[in-house]
Amino acid sequence: MALTETTARFTQGNLFRHVTVMSVTSSLGIAAIFAVDLIDVLFISMLGQTELAAAAGYAGVVMFFASAMNIGLSIAAGALVARGLGNRNRRLAAEHAASTTVVALAFGALVPLVTLANIEFLLGLVGAEGQVAELAARYLWIILPTTALSGLSMVAVAVLRAHGDARDAMVPALLGAAVNGIADPILIFALGLGLDGAAIATVLARLATAVLALWLAQSRHRAFCWPDAKCLRRDLRDALVIALPAMLGAVATPVGAAIITREMARHGSDAVAGMAVINRLVPFVSAVILALSGALGPIFAQNFGAGRMDRVLGTFHEGLRFLTIYVLGVSALLFVLREPVADLFDASGKMRDLLYLFMGPLALAMIFNGAIFVANAAFNNLGHPGYSTLVNWGRHTLGTWPFAVGFGMIWGAEGVLVGQAVGGAIFSVLGLWLGLRVIKAPCRDPISAHYTCPDQRMQVVTNRSYR
Repeated sequence: MALTETTARFTQGNLFRHVTVMSVTSSLGIAAIFAVDLIDVLFISMLGQTELAAAAGYAGVVMFFASAMNIGLSIAAGALVARGLGNRNRRLAAEHAASTTVVALAFGALVPLVTLANIEFLLGLVGAEGQVAELAARYLWIILPTTALSGLSMVAVAVLRAHGDARDAMVPALLGAAVNGIADPILIFALGLGLDGAAIATVLARLATAVLALWLAQSRHRAFCWPDAKCLRRDLRDALVIALPAMLGAVATPVGAAIITREMARHGSDAVAGMAVINRLVPFVSAVILALSGALGPIFAQNFGAGRMDRVLGTFHEGLRFLTIYVLGVSALLFVLREPVADLFDASGKMRDLLYLFMGPLALAMIFNGAIFVANAAFNNLGHPGYSTLVNWGRHTLGTWPFAVGFGMIWGAEGVLVGQAVGGAIFSVLGLWLGLRVIKAPCRDPISAHYTCPDQRMQVVTNRSYR
């Protein structure tokens, strides 16, 4: 069944408005996820047992890798569905949505089986031992079996975004945060379940999020058809080609964070304390930036599927324009608030110096991370997801360690932050260059000159009236 012209909504209309609406609504969903994490940590810490908080922390590290898998699959779902919509083929989009849902269910069943069978070994790798390891294992035995629920919700939300339904795409995450926030105190304190109660609250939140996301996608857009074995075989390779590099790219982030934390530790506990506060500030002030990759993806993919490469390039430019405006505004706000924020955390000495540095000139460096997210959205949705992995790992290894060490030797703890920013700037330039090359020659790999589009005759519309 062919799409109506209005269904592929990103192939027409003002691109800057599309970018703004998708980014802001996506950031609200991301902020809700961060809020859930903070709620769990807050209530667990109120139990007054450091072992419980530590166990939740170790469990979170193990859970991150399952989350990275689901993030990758959701990126694949969004890209494939949006391309089908851009090509005015609703049936194809529904088949892609169904296929990636089946893949998410399969991985959601396999990952807990493998992980729980080796839970002691995995927790030992991240440093958990003794009673803390036992508590973390119990926590994971409750949550990991619901990995499939998390994958379903992420895929369904990505499908909603692919249809351009920004409002409904953020509602499931808000519901999950509300369920978690209500269930936590009841289960942890009123029923006396402690850490187990926090895990059960997360399970309930995942269930509510998945049910609502699937219902919205199907009732609003008939986004899924019944899975078909032939379609699944066709889509499996395409989904994994996008998902696997995205998973690997997601894993790079904690690697970079670990490198910075280790280098900061060389400069004393005050420096580590300052970095801990900065790490808690960053997700909130940059939620819109973190949302850019997922927000821009459907806009890129719909226009790519429609052969509107003028609007693909326009999306790239408008994404960077939106990013610049946002970072300038947030940087100004941080500069104004740096003294009260430092006072709130009772920061002094080196800790206060680092906060002032981050909330001063270095806040502008957020534009480099944002530029990488814009480039990643282009890579993942234009058939070059491997470049996303290349840029992410490069930024968090070669773009982090040598610069953090070198600048740290010159300027101490402040130099570690400056070095991180300098490395980010270099890899953001690389990402932007690759992104533009991909957009201007979408069917040709800009490095190996290998053709990647299945249809070499893809129509390219050349008028540039995308504003």
